[in-house]
Amino acid sequence: MLFPASTAMAGQGSLGRKLLIAKGSGAKIARLLVSRIVCGSPHRGRLRCGTLTLPCAIGRAGVTGAKREGDGATPRGSFRLLFALFRPERFSRSQFSPPARILRRSDIWCDDADSFLYNRPLRGSSRLSHEELWRKDGLYDFIGVLDYNISPRVRGRGSAIFFHIATEELGATAGCVALRRRDMARLLPRLAKKVRVEVR
Repeated sequence: MLFPASTAMAGQGSLGRKLLIAKGSGAKIARLLVSRIVCGSPHRGRLRCGTLTLPCAIGRAGVTGAKREGDGATPRGSFRLLFALFRPERFSRSQFSPPARILRRSDIWCDDADSFLYNRPLRGSSRLSHEELWRKDGLYDFIGVLDYNISPRVRGRGSAIFFHIATEELGATAGCVALRRRDMARLLPRLAKKVRVEVR
């Protein structure tokens, strides 16, 4: 989940160009380690993938073991990357391994804690509180859906915890883990089909 596009979405560069990702080599990585940088701002983190270490953005409130809807924190734990959503004009499906489908303009994600549809993907317009997944700023050109609060779903425990593109300035998310576009390009070819994101 992100803040609304109007608040923190500058510095993305040429969003109209397809993102080119070099083919990876060697063994694929099945575990990503995410941790907060202790001496930095609460939302500044680092992501380790084998021998590769990349700066990342996390929630504005840092990391928590007691996630609640709207608290701005990234949940602590180990989460499978269930599947990815991607913009085909920006990414090529053949260049990363996890299960994926094309992102549609009508895709939304319910964050209404009073609804039985809470923390579920939906399509089309809805009266329920939700997040639009088709964004003009490019930060959702690639979305890795993490299995936080998915099975079982507990209302109010947090929704839409994704792995996605960060602003160039690594601005805070509302609870997701995010990488700069160029760093996501380096990382995706290295990922195994079944990969976990561990937040510490």
